[in-house]
Amino acid sequence: MLILASASSTRKALLAQAGLHFATHPASVDERTLETAAIASGAGGRDVALLLAREKAAAIAAQHPGAIVIGADQTLALGTELLHKPETRAAAAEQLDRLKGKTHRLHAAVALVQDDLLLWSGVETAELTMRDFSAADRDDVLDREGDAILSSVGGYRLEGPSIRLFETVTGDYFTILGLPLLPLLAALREHAPQTLAQPGGDNSL
Repeated sequence: MLILASASSTRKALLAQAGLHFATHPASVDERTLETAAIASGAGGRDVALLLAREKAAAIAAQHPGAIVIGADQTLALGTELLHKPETRAAAAEQLDRLKGKTHRLHAAVALVQDDLLLWSGVETAELTMRDFSAADRDDVLDREGDAILSSVGGYRLEGPSIRLFETVTGDYFTILGLPLLPLLAALREHAPQTLAQPGGDNSL
């Protein structure tokens, strides 16, 4: 059995579109506590994303013996500071203003765990620069996006109207969406080829 330890509709869609048969079981871990401890020990955005992906996969693997579990996480680094999902439209507007005219990085990590064994993990980085948009531009995008942006670490969606706020984007598209899909598929071919041989679909646990 292949399990995605995430509630992300985007990650679910990417796996389903790749033809994978999997169940979903979102992991419940104390992300902020883990992040704070990691940063205190000198970890950066890439390290935090990788740690959280591994912890999420391990948590679900412990509940489902024998299953191959995919854990994933994404962090947004503005310099040395990590930003998080905005909880309100006002918070999203404030966050977008902080990113305006600047370059930030998205670190997307993924891990494969079976029982208590880490089969594989990896992290990919994309670099994004926002243009110096106006408040009217920002508000128009927020109106068009609605509550969808509240599920994004950056307070934006490149696959939606938010793309209007960007000047340049460098990096893999799947990484930007929060799941380095090509490295993950390569890891599944190496460590769990049986998961690729099953008919596609998605069953929620």
